[in-house]
Amino acid sequence: MDMKIFHFETIKKQNILPQTCVEWVREAFRLKYLSQLPAKISMKIDEKIFFNTMPVYLPDLNRFGVKVVSRYPEREPALQADILLFDTQTGETLALMDGSWITAMRTGAVAALAIKELKSSTAREYAFLGLGNTARATLLCLLSFLHEPIHIRLLAYKGQEQLFIERFAAYESVRFSVYDLVEDLIDGADVVVSCVTVATELFAPDRVFKEGVLVVPVHTRGFQNCDLFFDKVFADDTNHVKDFKYFSQFKAYDEFSQILLGENPGRESDKERILAYNIGIALHDVYFAAKLFELLEAHPDFQIQTSSNLAKYWV
Repeated sequence: MDMKIFHFETIKKQNILPQTCVEWVREAFRLKYLSQLPAKISMKIDEKIFFNTMPVYLPDLNRFGVKVVSRYPEREPALQADILLFDTQTGETLALMDGSWITAMRTGAVAALAIKELKSSTAREYAFLGLGNTARATLLCLLSFLHEPIHIRLLAYKGQEQLFIERFAAYESVRFSVYDLVEDLIDGADVVVSCVTVATELFAPDRVFKEGVLVVPVHTRGFQNCDLFFDKVFADDTNHVKDFKYFSQFKAYDEFSQILLGENPGRESDKERILAYNIGIALHDVYFAAKLFELLEAHPDFQIQTSSNLAKYWV
């Protein structure tokens, strides 16, 4: 079999439902300890350009894969990902996939699953910072299982908040408000989701994080003060957080997979403040790629099209 090349539009046209994405990340998390998952290798070309290489072996699926993420600030989009998928029984190279859709949807699905498992029972106020494709994917996945009325707080930034509201206008259970200051956005929120890619300082002082809050820092920075006083911290993989400055000072720490396997109770009180550091691991990228390959291998269109042709918002 010749290697197949799947471009972005081919993948996106499969119309994978958000609830399917949530199930895929749940299934992948449950396979974590049966898989080989080295920590990502990050190489800097200069201060602004990098390549991350992320391999994983999934014995249950007879698949090995590697995701390569690069950042070139002058490129549009600046971040680009590609995934290579192999058959571990034959060693055959199965596919090269554009990783744009997979990256956004697996990241959003992981964040949504963390919210589902770790939010307080009374959570109704959700704060979102950074309103690009990852935030859109997170809310899409969240709304696939949240059916009660919720209030979404948005941080105003270059008009992104209005486009975000328009994207979700059809969801009658969602009410939106816009905030100009991060501190006001977070103060009183039950769940805080940050998809901001760069943060050079803390987003808010300790006092604005209410009892029972769940903070999901998709891109990790800006919440280091929470490391020191939150009751529990969960992460998708220890190797990716063990070098955090305050890792040794977490009050209680475990991997998120342990909750799904029934080895950790997760939230035990509506008063607990909880952090969910889901850095993004190749486990999910390659699991998604393997599932998509099953759907796409009979597809007639295998011509490559790079991420450079993507619109700014496609989720």
